[in-house]
Amino acid sequence: MYCQQCQEAKAPACTVGGVCGKDKVTAAYQDAVLYCLSGLCYRLNAEGKLPEPCIIEPLFATLTNVSFDKARFVEYLRCITDHRDSLPAIAGEPAECSWKPAGEEDIVSSDKIGLDAIADENERSLISLLLFGVKGLAAYYSHAVALGEKNDAFLAFITKALASRFMKLSIEERTALVLECGKYGADVLALLDKANGHYGVPEITKVNTVPGNNPGIAVSGHDLKDLEMILKQTEGTGVDVYTHGEMLPAHAYPEFKKYKHFKGNYGTSWANQRAELESFGGPVVFTTNCIVPPLASYKSRVFTTGAVSFPGCVHIPETPSGKDFSEVIKLAKQSPAPKDLKIPPMITGCGHDAVLALAGKVIELIKTGKIRRFVVMAGCDGRDNAREYYTEFAKALPKDTVILTAGCAKYRYNTLDLGDIDGIPRVLDAGQCNDSYSLVVIATALAQAFECGINDLPVSYNIAWYEQKAVLVLLVLLHLGVKNIMLGPSLPKFVSPAVLDLLVKTFGIQAASDVQTDLKKLNCI
Repeated sequence: MYCQQCQEAKAPACTVGGVCGKDKVTAAYQDAVLYCLSGLCYRLNAEGKLPEPCIIEPLFATLTNVSFDKARFVEYLRCITDHRDSLPAIAGEPAECSWKPAGEEDIVSSDKIGLDAIADENERSLISLLLFGVKGLAAYYSHAVALGEKNDAFLAFITKALASRFMKLSIEERTALVLECGKYGADVLALLDKANGHYGVPEITKVNTVPGNNPGIAVSGHDLKDLEMILKQTEGTGVDVYTHGEMLPAHAYPEFKKYKHFKGNYGTSWANQRAELESFGGPVVFTTNCIVPPLASYKSRVFTTGAVSFPGCVHIPETPSGKDFSEVIKLAKQSPAPKDLKIPPMITGCGHDAVLALAGKVIELIKTGKIRRFVVMAGCDGRDNAREYYTEFAKALPKDTVILTAGCAKYRYNTLDLGDIDGIPRVLDAGQCNDSYSLVVIATALAQAFECGINDLPVSYNIAWYEQKAVLVLLVLLHLGVKNIMLGPSLPKFVSPAVLDLLVKTFGIQAASDVQTDLKKLNCI
């Protein structure tokens, strides 16, 4: 085991078990799945063919906090190798393309399937950066596909990117692939924005956080289609539905507001789920990341679906007619009502449509100096105590600054009483991590209004990363030419000194340090 993919990874990597809770054997199976995926994609790419759509799920399942279930990876591996072996070998293909383990011992003991087998640290760093970006790309693409939006261009790039692991490429060529991943990242965020529009244009919404007296179901993750099915199936049952974590922004969509039993949001980010789900009392459905190993006290109430899986938890499968959540509803009816966590209400729905509808007012506030600066604080939350930095940073920002956020990073400051500027909230939450797209649209519109480049705007970037979706969002910003991004609470361990130097010199990437120093660096004070 040698895993560096998340922000919480041990230095230099997790080697005997993941900080996330992933065991060594499951980690080895994930390595095997990714290794064999590259072999499959090598053959597909050479023939100009696309992978079967089901190839996306195994890739998504290897993201941090998605699947901890070895049995799922055993099946993924069988599917991938069967698909690969059904294709003719490519003349001159490397031996890696045909690797097939005889059994579990071959997988666990292999010294060549992990990323640490790549000897050159700079090549390993760029292959890792591309792989993790592609994982984020696959995850966002799967969300869009669930809502009926497809584009083979994404499958083609994912195929090329995974195939490149076994190709002899220069550092310059690998760097170009990483930046190309950012281009496809921008495109997939736009596709998902379009797909989510199926539920209407998000509206600026104050979300209730006080639970009702009925039993409830908590829905966590990002999959709006799953939420819709749960809302429909619980209608008239006496069971309320709550969002948790990244599902909070669903309350901003008009289509969901028609459900009277869509009660509110329960709790905060994924990082606090153990304490919060203990208090919830009813079942929780994890539609996507992030799930952490559940405590025994509530594990029987945890359900998974899609790419998410955890041993011992009931998995809701997809069928041609959709998903049947009746078992979840049955358990909810037998459960107590959620306990009140005493969390203030939250505002969400401040996406590009809502903010640009106020463009005239925002531009005037900028011109008159009432809004001096925007600070993009999008990204992820996590369990690292260092993330308290983001709460303190938000508190320390001058009152003429506005925070633009998306993703679960918002939970570090979205209940602070930071006030407003002439009615414009000082924390504008665009939504889920994929709604970082909205922040790009807003910045682009402001640049057009002020007839300047995106880096000439009074906008600073202080991004909190945790997992591979955030890696893709970072690559999107780099593709768009955004400079001087601050990244924290620590820099990725998979980035070598030379690659980091390249990012610093080319894009001005900088590491978060302490609040007062960073406020000055980002021109906030």
